[in-house]
Amino acid sequence: MKKLCHYISEYMGVLVLLSAIAALAFPGVFSQVKPTVINPLLGVIMFGMGLTLRADDFRIVFSRPKDVIIGCLAQFTVMPLLAWTLARLFALDEALTVGVVLVGCCPGGTASNVITYLAKGDLALSVGMTGVSTLLAPVLTPLLVLLLAGKTVDVDVTGMLLSILWVVILPIVAGLVGKRLWPRQTTAATAYLPALSTLAICAIVLIVIAANAAKLMSSGLIVILVVMLHNVGGLAVGYAIGTVLGLSAAKRKAVSIEVGMQNSGLASSLATLHFAAYPMATIPGAVFSVWHNISGAIVARIYNSLKA
Repeated sequence: MKKLCHYISEYMGVLVLLSAIAALAFPGVFSQVKPTVINPLLGVIMFGMGLTLRADDFRIVFSRPKDVIIGCLAQFTVMPLLAWTLARLFALDEALTVGVVLVGCCPGGTASNVITYLAKGDLALSVGMTGVSTLLAPVLTPLLVLLLAGKTVDVDVTGMLLSILWVVILPIVAGLVGKRLWPRQTTAATAYLPALSTLAICAIVLIVIAANAAKLMSSGLIVILVVMLHNVGGLAVGYAIGTVLGLSAAKRKAVSIEVGMQNSGLASSLATLHFAAYPMATIPGAVFSVWHNISGAIVARIYNSLKA
């Protein structure tokens, strides 16, 4: 079983891509699943992350606050502004603009920690940035979406804030508590968590893309191009910021990956909950979920060849 779980997590990018293809090929089958299950699936991923974290992982916030502050500032400035710029540059409609901006305003994704590890980056910094950006997300994500997309779309700031608290913060806290109360059991379970998270991400991709398969096929190329530019731009700018500020190679890798890889599952979930009038708003998050796992595997190989 452990070997199977290893292969599932090892080939996450391939499985996510296959899930997207399956959803496009058989939308009628997978669209039977209600989008309301996305939140519980995302909660499972966040709970698993909580089980793998330790109190020591968050001590980086106090022992190396400068690095974490640099990373989080980049996280909540580079990706939102890049999203807004790309939406304007490609003249996206309101729904797609909201979806792209929402992806840009979400915190770092949990996959960034795995990719940072594979890239021989500063894993402690990556975990610290993920934790801090996730804790800041209930306030910054809705406010940034309101600032960048609120002129044309009614943003439910309070509802979005509560959603992030329930879907992200609470499961992570529950995982931390569970690990403290049952350390032996949670340690045994950690070997299976990456595979469980991978399957949950695949399920989210299946549901979101199947629900919007027809619209994605009609405007898919432009969405894919924007998502790719958004992700690659975040990776490049994140690395450049680390270079300009004189960070070590390992830290530059961590900042780059943390900035470029978003919690796109959360973006799709929030779009489903709060932008029902704009169903295409869920598409950028779904496409990002597929693409950033592929680009993450590629960038890990590239960064792995650099000196740490």
